[in-house]
Amino acid sequence: MPESSAGPSHTLSEYESKQRLASLGVPVAVEKLAATADDAARAAEEIGGPVAVKLCGDKIAHKTERNLVRLGVAPGEATRAAAAELLAAARPEDGDVGVLVAQMVSGRRELIAGCVQDPTFGNCVMLGIGGIFAEALADVVFRLVPLSPADAASMIDDLHNQKMLDDFRGEPAVDREALTQVLLGLSRLVESDPQIVSVDLNPLIVSEGRPVAVDALIEVRGE
Repeated sequence: MPESSAGPSHTLSEYESKQRLASLGVPVAVEKLAATADDAARAAEEIGGPVAVKLCGDKIAHKTERNLVRLGVAPGEATRAAAAELLAAARPEDGDVGVLVAQMVSGRRELIAGCVQDPTFGNCVMLGIGGIFAEALADVVFRLVPLSPADAASMIDDLHNQKMLDDFRGEPAVDREALTQVLLGLSRLVESDPQIVSVDLNPLIVSEGRPVAVDALIEVRGE
């Protein structure tokens, strides 16, 4: 369990994190939470197309490190088998778990966004270039909460690699208004709940120009 400077904290499940973000206007991948492998198979059929299948729970923050994510899984038996495998990989310390079945979102560009608490200035919203370029470019900007629409727009304008936001290899330019709404949603989220320690949207995939959160995690104070 992580600990912030203000004491112990814990993460909400990916599903709950996305539900809270979606309620404030942040676009998230279409997804369903399933309790069993059969439920997961039905969810994949309803969503359609290849899906992402993840083990999901309040105490599972690092799925990739534990190999708890399956991508590009076909609906039907393949999803049922993947879900059964993931449920079998749950540990007692994971607590209650389910299987998150999510639409695969494709796009060549990835952004990162989130909220952090600066010990001096307080809550800040962050936006940066993500994916394979994140570490090399280190292109990240911050603004204090609360954000105004002008603040959010200026964050986008202040990224150094503006070409990453323009027309890109046959894909349309990033919808700056949609990205502005993502940043405003993050600001409203931390304003509305003082128990939130951090929010992580990584990646925020640009699909047909629109940013979509395919992974999200909210950290809150308390045991």
